[in-house]
Amino acid sequence: MMPRGLTRDVREDWLLLASPTQGPKVFDPGSVAQLPEPARLWLCHAIAPGTPLLRTAEIWMHGQIRLGDWRPFTAVQRLTPSGGFVWAATARLLGLPVVGFDRYTRGSGQMRWRLFNALPVMRADGPDVMRSAAGRHAAERVLYAPTAAVDGLIAWRAVDEDQATARVQLESTAIDVTITVAPNGALSELVLTRWGSPDGTSFAEHIFGAAFKDEVTFGGVTLPREVTAGWHYGTTRWPEGQFIRYSIDNATYS
Repeated sequence: MMPRGLTRDVREDWLLLASPTQGPKVFDPGSVAQLPEPARLWLCHAIAPGTPLLRTAEIWMHGQIRLGDWRPFTAVQRLTPSGGFVWAATARLLGLPVVGFDRYTRGSGQMRWRLFNALPVMRADGPDVMRSAAGRHAAERVLYAPTAAVDGLIAWRAVDEDQATARVQLESTAIDVTITVAPNGALSELVLTRWGSPDGTSFAEHIFGAAFKDEVTFGGVTLPREVTAGWHYGTTRWPEGQFIRYSIDNATYS
């Protein structure tokens, strides 16, 4: 089903992001034996042996987003490592529907939101939005598509006994995403330096992160169930930097 609120070109992106993985291999735990121990432990926990390494993800979620106050929302997202993502959502502002999308596709970023899918609320694009969206894509391709985290486009290095950093290559840009892994292999947090404007001033690099709770499994892939994300992660400003918290309801891979 096509989400509401997409423009004509983003509807085309949405359809392209559904392209199935060609000739996927299946997951062999031995294939990640050479990775840093936190990354190896996480991937062996997150992907059941024999699971096809499918790279196209579609994720359904619901939760709250901070638009002044915390507002309820529902969303669906499509993502591929090379194609980018489209996140289409409906939030409620004073009980009224705000419909729109965030995207990183075709090497550019964009946000577009409308009240009743008709009256403009917010629109942004340009180099700063593109750079911020690229950071989001780097983080979410690790989070949502562990089946794609074993390819050659991600280089892993150890940080300590429970952390590893994935260097995600996006076109000409490399973005470092650090994961923290619990002793049982579950993902507990994710942190990166992301371009953005959390205080509404000029854009700059800021610490961005997400904390995870509980887990859910779909088609042999285990993901965090509860996600809280935002700016200033790990600092005294983290409570004010949080802007989204949600539960993953379903995920499919193709």
